[in-house]
Amino acid sequence: MKKNISKLEQNLGFKINNLELYIKAITHKSADKNSNYEKLEFLGDRVLGLCISKKLLEIFPNEKEGILDKKLASLVNKNKCFEVGQQLKLDKYIKIGNLRLKNQIIEKKIVSDSCEALIGAIYLDKGFDFVEKFILKNWVDHINDKNITIVDSKTKLQEYSLKKFKILPIYKFISDTGPKHKPKFKVAVKTKDTTFVEAEGASKKLAQQAAAYKLLNILEKQK
Repeated sequence: MKKNISKLEQNLGFKINNLELYIKAITHKSADKNSNYEKLEFLGDRVLGLCISKKLLEIFPNEKEGILDKKLASLVNKNKCFEVGQQLKLDKYIKIGNLRLKNQIIEKKIVSDSCEALIGAIYLDKGFDFVEKFILKNWVDHINDKNITIVDSKTKLQEYSLKKFKILPIYKFISDTGPKHKPKFKVAVKTKDTTFVEAEGASKKLAQQAAAYKLLNILEKQK
């Protein structure tokens, strides 16, 4: 494992201080139930979100919160973390099971989770300023992409529900408040395996999108 850390250190391009943190960051629970990347992943997810949120506010100072939220989601999701993990060649270092075969394919989610854990390890080892520079360096191409994909949450939730249950999500209109020039609609949505989740918007369509987006985040955390 220490040999792997030495190679990882060369790939990262900086000197590791706390070796144990990085060993945990590349250790899956199947290899060690007690000392693995899960807690570091939890921390790294929050650090990543903070750093990217901060950068988005700098780049888009006049953008609405809802749009910033969607841009953030497109930059810190599992797919982006997997892409960065691949750039860092994490799949070559991650330890899974007791006898990992050299040609064994590491699952996409494991690479993504380990990437977040690595961010957590760097934060604890080097501090916020250092990990912020590390994140921005590795996410720069994604951040500078002028075509940041803002996923249509309603369509995405519909695809999820149809694939898993063969039925559409259920939307429920709750209320219409506020003056005519500035209405506020409240809508709720659920799938077969969830309770209703509520959200608001300036129109029924926007409220439905917001509710779908909120429910998708809940479903993502349950994976």
